[in-house]
Amino acid sequence: MNNLETSSTEETSQQLLTLVNQLVKEVHPSTYQHLDISIDSSFDRELGLDSLTRVELLSRVEKKFSVSLPERVLATVETARDLLRAIQAAGPVATIESKAGPAALQTGEKGLAAPTAAATLVQVLQHHAEKHPERTHIRLYSDEGEGETISYGELLAEASLLAAGLQASGLAVGEAVLIMLPTGRDYFISFFGVLLAGGVPVPVYPPGRLKQIEEHLQRHAAIAANSLAKIMITMPEATAFTRLMHTKVASLNKIATVAEILALGSGHPLHLPALSGSNTAFLQYTSGSTGMPKGVVLSNANLLANIRAMGRVLEVSSEDVFISWLPLYHDMGLIGAWLGSLYYACPLVIMSPLTFLARPVRWLKAISRYGGTLAAAPNFAYELCYRRIDEEELRGIDLSSWRGAFNGAEAVSPTSMQGFTDRFAPYGFRPESMMPVYGLAESSVGLAFPPLGRGPRIDHLDRQVLMKEGKAEPVSSATPEALSLPGCGMPLPGHQIRIVDGNNRELPERRQGLIQFQGPSTTSGYFRNPEQSKELFNGPWLDSGDLGYLANGELFITGRSKDMIIKAGRNIYPVELEEAVSGIEGIRKGNVAIFGCTDRQSGTEKMVVLAETRKRKQEDQEKLRIAINTVVNDLTGTAPDEIVLAPPNTVLKTSSGKIRRRANRELYEKGTIGKPLRSVRLQITWFALSSFGSRLRLVFRQLGALTYAGYSWLLFCLAAPLSCLGVALLPTVNSRWQFNQILIRLVFRLAGMQIKIAGVENIPARTTPCILIANHASYLDNIILAGALPRPFGFVAKAELRDNLLLRFLLPRLGTQFVERFDKEKGVADSQKLVALTRSGQSLIFFPEGTFMRMPGLLPFRLGAFETASKANLPVIPLAIRGSRSILRADSWFPRRGMIRVVIGEQLETAEILRRSGGDRWQAAIELRNRARCWILAHCGEPDLEHELPPLLFTKKSRQ
Repeated sequence: MNNLETSSTEETSQQLLTLVNQLVKEVHPSTYQHLDISIDSSFDRELGLDSLTRVELLSRVEKKFSVSLPERVLATVETARDLLRAIQAAGPVATIESKAGPAALQTGEKGLAAPTAAATLVQVLQHHAEKHPERTHIRLYSDEGEGETISYGELLAEASLLAAGLQASGLAVGEAVLIMLPTGRDYFISFFGVLLAGGVPVPVYPPGRLKQIEEHLQRHAAIAANSLAKIMITMPEATAFTRLMHTKVASLNKIATVAEILALGSGHPLHLPALSGSNTAFLQYTSGSTGMPKGVVLSNANLLANIRAMGRVLEVSSEDVFISWLPLYHDMGLIGAWLGSLYYACPLVIMSPLTFLARPVRWLKAISRYGGTLAAAPNFAYELCYRRIDEEELRGIDLSSWRGAFNGAEAVSPTSMQGFTDRFAPYGFRPESMMPVYGLAESSVGLAFPPLGRGPRIDHLDRQVLMKEGKAEPVSSATPEALSLPGCGMPLPGHQIRIVDGNNRELPERRQGLIQFQGPSTTSGYFRNPEQSKELFNGPWLDSGDLGYLANGELFITGRSKDMIIKAGRNIYPVELEEAVSGIEGIRKGNVAIFGCTDRQSGTEKMVVLAETRKRKQEDQEKLRIAINTVVNDLTGTAPDEIVLAPPNTVLKTSSGKIRRRANRELYEKGTIGKPLRSVRLQITWFALSSFGSRLRLVFRQLGALTYAGYSWLLFCLAAPLSCLGVALLPTVNSRWQFNQILIRLVFRLAGMQIKIAGVENIPARTTPCILIANHASYLDNIILAGALPRPFGFVAKAELRDNLLLRFLLPRLGTQFVERFDKEKGVADSQKLVALTRSGQSLIFFPEGTFMRMPGLLPFRLGAFETASKANLPVIPLAIRGSRSILRADSWFPRRGMIRVVIGEQLETAEILRRSGGDRWQAAIELRNRARCWILAHCGEPDLEHELPPLLFTKKSRQ
């Protein structure tokens, strides 16, 4: 029975206020005692309740009063009185089915081929509309019934009609169209309608609350002006307000609803423009930005490259089902969920973000109901699910079909991942399904993914060492104050990531630096924003703005070099917020710092406003808090998590007057803000000295690195002539090898590079020939092996080295054999020569990768070495080199200190393998290759790139 039937309005009001008081006390414990909470207190301005906190309040209200509140309540209620009216009008709790009924989503259809030849998004849709027009592409989630569906044929037909209407409205090829629509049929039709008309879609988010629509439109006016948008498609409720944009945006000629544009298209023929992969597919404007808009230009080729790379890693097929609530104006929801599902013909079940926030269990119910296999969300959503869904709501749920739970778009918390996994394991969720990922709009959406089915990899670090020295030094997970970071996987196929220092020099593994990337998914820059585009690019590399490190080829994110705050999946830029808060009467102008910091309990990021004021009375400060809440909420759509009002001279600045947000965050985290003035000043002095010490250590590190590099090259320059002289004058290969070995070991010792060797006993005596197989990671590998191996071996080198007269003379005197890699006839002759040499007793070293790259990872092995072994019937010995890549990478001549490990494996008996294969030398060579590569992969400490990179990267140019 509804509790309201036995409760008066007054009793309900008091119970509701009790719930509000409890929640505010939990969220703002330091300011709760100063608040005067009434039935008309504003949730935003006076109480500082953000959207996620209001979700919690509605959840508690539904449980307390046994009612089911409609979704719109989350967006419309402003006070407890509004919520009281919603309670009185609500019906009983609705039941959400976990299993699909007879009209279940069409799934499990095998063999629907992806459009691999498509060059544009339009061609992708046309492919599916031609092959299977009746197949369900999108299902709009509904608690009751099966919900509205859109097939491929329907989407193409309706989008074509809208495209004709756009052309009738004067839209020309390449012109931008703003799309301000909620998740629904109109959005999907509009996006492809713009593409079919030859325009460029510009998705912008619709206002969550109509009362804030003017603030939203001010932002959208800046985007419209930057994109030179000619048309804006919006919802009927907003047209009266959006027409005000005409006065601010000179290029904007038409603002209309979907229905109005469709009506225009009914009598106008559609002229499909000829577009290619290089044409812009859409402009992705950074979410939450209140400053100069940054529109990421993404071409059709960028998007399709990213979708194909992600699909390859995740093994996506038409049998998958994607369940999403992500907003369609954000890259993860638009590209990752919708366009990815479109490309692979896997059905998409989608609900609006508001539907999810109102009742997070809907997301999980939809996965259970429709057999969802893929779903993505920011970290806060996983946190929301495992903390705020009751057991009763989970009755009948089954998450066993969920094989890819992608966690990205904001900082990923190991605590949240573990909490979600533990909570939902009884309902079929598998730990290996959780996948922390990394991406950004400048790389379309995805950049790094972990291996499918591996589960999260957590690195536990010494927090102080990372903060002070930038070294990711592993410690036990039980170490107090250990910093736990999740691995975000390896770069997508065809993409590369590197970590650089402040001077743009690449850092070795486990050293924190700036994350840079490149690949076919990367943007060409920001639209009509040359200044920001210039800052984005560093030669062929793009700056992510994030800090991180690599370990065994996997990316770990440690923070952001930018001051951007990510809260609930939105990007918030503090500069304009600080200016707005500074304008409040009673706040010291120019003395406001807004920053993000990690909530250690939840692992999510919270927004802190630190503002100076001379007002000390509690009632005055409470008025300031209300004003700050109002300003921040109006600009960002979310309230700050904490407001700290501090005395003058608290906010730390640079000598030029710029706000030092990181230093202020440290001041906040130390808990010293708000102490008497003298203590604050002493703390500021301490921070200044600490900052000076950090800068001094950085200078010394950089100076030390430069000195070491110069010293290393000096040693090499002194040793190289001696080496050449010894090779030229000594009479035998053995004496030349021994002379160079002594010289190499001396140089490495003087350079402080320690070489550790294991498994030397696995190399047979000099009289027994064999084939040595090694991975190739650096320019140093040949030198390392020449100094480490106990006896002479003949290196097999590429024939291009013969073009150098000095090398053509010296290398053969050390037993080096040249082979042709690209001329087939010469390659066969060289192979026969190698077989003859080994049969005469010569032992050889092969680098079967044929080349090496700057990014870590084991490339595919060529078969030449193993064919030689099978034809000569010689044993193969695998050898793994570890650490040389970090000392001297490809594309770099800046050596660094490091430890080198050489591990020599046991012999692979070719004779035995030949016997098992019935004398088939080809099959024996393949088995030798597979076994040798498997052993090296297990010992080299780097990821497997055999299936990660396209053949294009294995050409001659891969080392240039």
